[in-house]
Order: sequence, then structure tokens, then C-alpha cells
Amino acid sequence: MAKKIFLIIFLLNSSFIYAQAIKTDILVVGGGAAGTAAAIQGARSKLKTLLITPDTQLCSSMTSQTMVAVTRGASLPSGIWGEFRKRTIAFYKKTPGYDTTGNAGISFEPYTGAAILKKITDTVKNLTVKLNSSFTAIKKDGDIWEVTISHDGESQLIKAKVVIDATTGASVAKKLGINVFPFDFSTNSQLTTLYRTSIAVGESLPGQPAYFVPLSAIVEKTADNLLITDKVIPGDDLQYLPNQLTLGQGAGATAAFCAFFKTTTKKLNVRIIQGELLDFKAYLLPFTDMKPTDPYLRAMQQVAVTGLLKGKRPVNDDGGQLLFMPDSVVNTAEVEPFFKEIYSRAFLWFNKEKPTGKFTQGNLLSFISEITLTEPKVLQINIQKAWKAQYKFTSDFDMNRPVTRREFAVLTNKFLNPFARTVDTAGRMVN
Repeated sequence: MAKKIFLIIFLLNSSFIYAQAIKTDILVVGGGAAGTAAAIQGARSKLKTLLITPDTQLCSSMTSQTMVAVTRGASLPSGIWGEFRKRTIAFYKKTPGYDTTGNAGISFEPYTGAAILKKITDTVKNLTVKLNSSFTAIKKDGDIWEVTISHDGESQLIKAKVVIDATTGASVAKKLGINVFPFDFSTNSQLTTLYRTSIAVGESLPGQPAYFVPLSAIVEKTADNLLITDKVIPGDDLQYLPNQLTLGQGAGATAAFCAFFKTTTKKLNVRIIQGELLDFKAYLLPFTDMKPTDPYLRAMQQVAVTGLLKGKRPVNDDGGQLLFMPDSVVNTAEVEPFFKEIYSRAFLWFNKEKPTGKFTQGNLLSFISEITLTEPKVLQINIQKAWKAQYKFTSDFDMNRPVTRREFAVLTNKFLNPFARTVDTAGRMVN
């Protein structure tokens, strides 16, 4: 009899727990800066998002009321970090002596910074934040993650399509028996093709130049739909706040892709994820000479991330900057290999036209005409009319003049759209 009573009670309790299961598209475990940004982006991408943290507030390490200066990220106001930076400057702008110049580092009281991030989360639809909620267990049921948490002392079950482990020490991954290895920043070079898959940028890690984070860095290969932020930028050092926010935003967009398209991290579409990030003002590559107010920021980022125009390091630069140099001219040698990589007709065009050292406006229009099968004279007339009226280029239209990197990016992005070419998570072109 006692055994039967115990069984009935157990089944009733189990039924109660599962009846109360919380269903969400994205579950973010960890309420630090990366987790907060991931949750914000996931929800802004219109996916139901739940963030849990065992703490009594978001960004629990940010409680000090002493002014702290964050010097990184001033030249890379990407996405949510740029939004946070703008709100922080607005909050302190009337403080005597506070530097509000665009390229200055920002100073703030950490508890105020945490309040600013909370205020952002409060305005985001589709986002629920559960404080005082400790992660206790995780398992996979088919294609759904089942995560058990303790909320205010009571056990709750959460069912999620995607889980983002934004905990310090990657505790979710470790619970699954996964060994988490730090991201290898030695791969952070334009000499590889990983830059084509970038989802986040950062400035001045110790001993490192400005860097990008490839999509594969946050993806756990041994578990579908598990993303981990801690192996890229561990800890919660306030000096890495810009890095954590941009990384979290990239993770949020990746999770949103999986949840929206009902797919897994084995079938990621790099360009769709990057496009979503660009929609929310994120940078894909860490160009410190691109301004968020530039109307062609997106075009330049899209063309650069294809590899068509690569960034340049300033000579004798100790700060590790990466520059796009939009007003410098395009060299034929830098664009010819990429054109030949993705356009079969490019071989014929280069053999026929034989462009010299500097790629001219005329060369670019001729190439566009060749690839799009547009009548050359019609294309020239249309672009000449739109040169200043529509594109707002400051230089004169001259078919014989070398084309600038800005002009090249804008026109190539519009007429050839190389960003639309599919790449895999290693950055290789997929035909």
C-alpha cells in the first residue's frame, strides 16, 4: 500500500511539474553582459526568449558606485554596445567634466551601467527575465532541450529550442560533460577565410589587435543548438564589457536563426545571421574608421566581409587598429582574385580588359555590365546621373579616375551583391 501511495504521489508531482513546463524558443543561462545582450537580440529578432540568472539583478558584478573608465570599444560602437555607450553618455552628459566626444572612452558607475542594461531589457518585447533562478539540470528530448531550474526554491522545467550558455565557467556545458576549450585568437586573421563568418568584433584584447569572432567560435559541435560564450571571452571583467555585449548579440542572432527556421547549429546560414546583425547596427569586421552614422556602413561591411576589400593595418600602429580607408583607391590586384573566385565570367573579362594597377570607375562599370548583362552605355548614363544625386559621392564622376573603396563598395554591393553568395562556417564559398 505504501509503495502505491508513493507511486501516486510521484506521478502527480511529475505531472504537475510537466504541466507547468515553460516553453520558449531561446533560453539564455547567465545574466552577465554577454547573456543580457544575447537575450536582448534573441527577443528583438522576434523569438520568445527567457533569461535565467541565480542573482538578484542582471550583471550582478556591476554593483560598485565608484566611477570606472572603460577605454575599449570607443572606436567600435557596434550594435548593443553602441546603444549602451550612447545611453551612458546621455545619462552623464550634464556631469561637470564628463567627456562626451565620440571617440572617447566612457566612464560610469557600474551599478548605473547595470541599470541602463536593465532598462533596455524592460523595453524589449518577447523577453522574460527570471532572477533568483539557478540552473540545476539539462537533458535533450528529441530536438528540445529540457532544463530544470530552481526558482525561489521551487523546481521548474523549461523546454527550449536553443540554449545559450552565458555562465562564467560554461557550467551548462560542463553539466553535459562537454570539455570547453578557449577560442584560439591566433586564427584571427584575414589570411584565413574565417573572417567571412564574423558575428562580433572587439578592440584591444591583451596582446591582440582589433579582432573578429567567427560564428564557429560559439557553436558547440558535440551538442546541437547549444551556444557557449565563455570560451571566447571568459569572466566578467568590466574592461571587457564592449566585447561581452557584441559577443552576446552575435550569439542571440545565431540562436534566433535556429529557432525561427526550426533548424540546428549544423545547418547555420552565415549570411542570414550576419544580415540580422547588420539590421541591428552591429559591425561584422572591426573597422575603426567606419562611423555608425555613415549611410554606407552596411554596404562597406558587407563587401569587406566577403573578402573583396580587406582591412589594412596602419604602419607603426601600436593600438592594433583595422582600417577600411574608404577614400583610398582600389588596386586591381586586391579585387581580381575574389572576382575570379565567384564569377566564372571574370576570367574572360580580365583577359579582355587587362586593367592596370589602379581599378578605375570605368573598369568597375565595365565589369558590372559584363556580369549583369547590362548595356554598358545605359549603365554609365544611369550611374552618372545618380553619382551625386543618389549616392552622394563627393568626387566627380570620371571613367578614367581610380575608384575609391567607398565607391567600389557601394556600387558592387548594389549591382553585384557579393554578400549574397553562400559561405559555410569555415568561410569557404559554396556554389
